[in-house]
Amino acid sequence: MTGQLFLAGDTGGTQMRAALVDSAGRIVSRRSASTPGDADTPSALIELIQSVGSERRREIAHAVVGLPGVVDYESGHLLWAPHLPKSWPELLSSSALSNGLGLRVYVANDADLAAVGEAAFGAGAGCANVAYVTISTGIGAGVVHGGRLVRGTHSLAEVGHTIIDWRAWRDGRPGTLEDLGSGSGLARLAREADLGNQDARAVEKLALAGNKRAAAIWEDAIAACAAGVSSLVLSFSPSRVVIGGGMGCKPEFFDRVRELVMSHPEHHPDDLEIVPSALRDDAGLVGAAGWVAAFGGPSD
Repeated sequence: MTGQLFLAGDTGGTQMRAALVDSAGRIVSRRSASTPGDADTPSALIELIQSVGSERRREIAHAVVGLPGVVDYESGHLLWAPHLPKSWPELLSSSALSNGLGLRVYVANDADLAAVGEAAFGAGAGCANVAYVTISTGIGAGVVHGGRLVRGTHSLAEVGHTIIDWRAWRDGRPGTLEDLGSGSGLARLAREADLGNQDARAVEKLALAGNKRAAAIWEDAIAACAAGVSSLVLSFSPSRVVIGGGMGCKPEFFDRVRELVMSHPEHHPDDLEIVPSALRDDAGLVGAAGWVAAFGGPSD
C-alpha cells in the first residue's frame, strides 16, 4: 500500500524536527535535533527526515518541509530565512530536497504549514475561514479560506512584519509587530529599559512580580499583538483566529490579547472566534497531511 503516510519537517533556528504523519493528522513517529548553525549545507536536516521515514518508505505519499522564512511557491524555493545558516536558503528548494530524500518534497512557509494543520485537524477544524497566528521568538501567520491556503507567488499574511508604529518605522527604529510583540522584541525592549539580558519569560515574571518597567513592556507587547490580530482580521475576514506559539498560548497572554481584540467590535465580524492552538508545537508537522489539498497546486 502506498500514499497513506506523509513525511514532515519543521526547521527553526535552534531546532529541527521531523515526523511521520497519517492521513488523519496523527503523528506516528517523530525525531528532533539541534539546528547546526555553523553547517554549510542542510545535510543534517535531510538525514533527520530520512531517519523518520526509512522503515515505512513504501507507504509515504510525499514530504512537506516547513521553513522559517519567505517561500516562493511557484518555483519551490526558500528566498530568505534570517534564522538559518546563510548558505541554506539556496539549498532548501523543492527540487534539491526531492533529490536528497528520493521522493516528492513540498517546501512551505512554517506559519502557512501550521495554519493548514490547525485548519484541517486542530482548533480550526469545522470552520471554513481560519487565520493562524504564532507568537513566540518571532511572529508569523497563515490564512486558510474554504479549505485553501491564501497565497500568492510568495507566502502571504506576513503579519509579523507589518508596521504598527509608523513613526518609529519612518525614523529607522523598530516598528513592526515582531519588533514590538515577539519574544525577541521583549528581550530587546528589556535591554533598552536597563533590565539586563532577559528573555520573554523573565520579563513576564518581573512584570507579575510588580516591576513597573517590565509590566509596561509586557502590556505593550499584549497591545501590539492585539493590534496585529485585529489587522489580520480586517485584512482576511476569518471567522476563527487560532493563536499559537510559546507566548501566544500562555493563558495570561492569550486571554488579554483576545479580550483587547474583542473590545473593539467595530474592527471584527460579530461571529469572530479567537481560540488557542490545539496542536501547539505539532501544528506544522500535522499540516503535512493536509498540505496538498490546501495548497491547491504544484510546488515544483
